[in-house]
Amino acid sequence: MPHIIGKRIVLREYRQEDVPAIRKWVNDPGITRGLSDVFIYPHSQVNSESFVQMMIDGNPEIKGFVIAHKDTLDYIGQLDLFKINWVNRHATFGVVIGRDGDLGKGYGREAIGLLQKFAFHTLNLHRLELEVYAFNERAYRCYLACGFKEEGRLREKLFREGQYYDIIQMGILRSEYEAAEQATES
Repeated sequence: MPHIIGKRIVLREYRQEDVPAIRKWVNDPGITRGLSDVFIYPHSQVNSESFVQMMIDGNPEIKGFVIAHKDTLDYIGQLDLFKINWVNRHATFGVVIGRDGDLGKGYGREAIGLLQKFAFHTLNLHRLELEVYAFNERAYRCYLACGFKEEGRLREKLFREGQYYDIIQMGILRSEYEAAEQATES
């Protein structure tokens, strides 16, 4: 898969040598707290290796990318389109920045912009959607800045650390992305 090149990052293919970087964050509760339930239990070396191998082998319902530094191609995080529905032209996406030191630098926002362009212009999707936990304010603000709109709330659906939280459903349509893209170019 060719690289998708941004200003400071590239979206590139997964590689087996990414496993150690993934292992550093996949069991870090500070990183995984805001991610899906698949991360609430410890992940073994075999889990991480199997995931990376699955991404390398490919799956028609998943398009995954490593977010990497443009100059070094070193792992920053990952961004995956999954549950791709080719008939109805929509997909769900998830993103993680895998190191605290890389948070707040705009890498996630840049990666999401690159993924949106790929999803809408290359894959010809009509809609992207995601879920974000209400306590994950940094991610919520990032998604709003990237053009996603809040479409609904699943009230107190998530139980974390002794407390219930809402899950916020968000989405963006191709027409909304293209209008924002055109306004930026003007």
